[in-house]
Amino acid sequence: MSFRRLRALIYKECLQLTRDPSSFFIGLVIPALLIFLIGFGMSMDVTHIPTAVVLEDSSPTARSVVSFMNESPYFSPRYVTSMQEAKQLMDERRAEAILRIPGDFSARLSEGRGKVQLITYGVDTTIANATTTYVQNGIARWQQSYLSGTAINGAPAVAGASSSATLATSSIVPGSVTVDSRQWFNDANTSTWMFIPGLIVIVMTLVGVFLTALVMAREWERGTLESLFVTPMHAAEIVFAKIIPYFGVAMIGFFICLLSARYVYEVPIEGSIVLILFASVEYVLVAIGMGLTISSVLKNQFLSCQLALLVSLLPTIMLSGFIFDLRSVPTAVNVISHLMPATYYMDLLKSLFLAGNNPVIIYKNCAILAGYAALFIGLSLLVTRKRLD
Repeated sequence: MSFRRLRALIYKECLQLTRDPSSFFIGLVIPALLIFLIGFGMSMDVTHIPTAVVLEDSSPTARSVVSFMNESPYFSPRYVTSMQEAKQLMDERRAEAILRIPGDFSARLSEGRGKVQLITYGVDTTIANATTTYVQNGIARWQQSYLSGTAINGAPAVAGASSSATLATSSIVPGSVTVDSRQWFNDANTSTWMFIPGLIVIVMTLVGVFLTALVMAREWERGTLESLFVTPMHAAEIVFAKIIPYFGVAMIGFFICLLSARYVYEVPIEGSIVLILFASVEYVLVAIGMGLTISSVLKNQFLSCQLALLVSLLPTIMLSGFIFDLRSVPTAVNVISHLMPATYYMDLLKSLFLAGNNPVIIYKNCAILAGYAALFIGLSLLVTRKRLD
């Protein structure tokens, strides 16, 4: 081995590295973005759970039993006086849980038969199970204080509650409380029902963005698009000729996912199939428009793949609500997550699959997806038109 030749080759590679900005982008910028995004943005903790507290019993004792929520970082309680109001909050996704204190709570508590009802939004089993655990621990701590004669307004914080604390004693003594917990929209209490709709979102993102980004960029590299530019074809004709076939491929993939979800994983479909199809059509158009825009700007398969990974697939997995509750992330990350179209498609699919037709969610999210579809397809037309001029 010649040290002189080796030194010359190393020098050549260093020059090539400094002349190629994409190398620094991939080697330095992307790792930095990912480490900060994942480190500060991802959190498996469930905090600030919006909870509707129905106080049918307005006695000081009834208020005391739920006071652990007031200063807890795990809850954002909203006190209401009727189950109808609480159900409305849950339907509008302004509440993830309902904690009901029945009107005879104080009387039954003195007999050792105190009972509260907890209803959780089972579409997201992670949040539902965490909420159940937090409420059970909070009431268990209150019960311990009550039985020892030290109950005060402001029960101990949920964090640090003993895992061995029980909610009800086997013998009937004054102060015993049981929690009657139920999950709405997920009777099987299985995380599969939650993850499958989210998995459909990831598959549609992968097919829509990556397929169009790579194929279009490959044609830019091979020069086949330039041969079309010298023909009388308009930019819109070229773009839509790319959109239609890949739209068909993506929709076939969607139907495969839909059939698998229903008949392989037995996920219930409580909402309208037509609305699920409509929302999916919107999101596929968003993903295809995003892929076409990326490839038209970069004109390079490798760079298109990296950028598509960075702006579509990874954020969809981490910041769309697929893995963890977006209320638990920092405000800045929460804002970024709500700039992503996948967040609204994720919310739509989970609601339509498990909770049914919720007009508030449907109208808002479908309108946002329609706006994103128009934006990205318009951008792809604009970028391609500039290259033709």
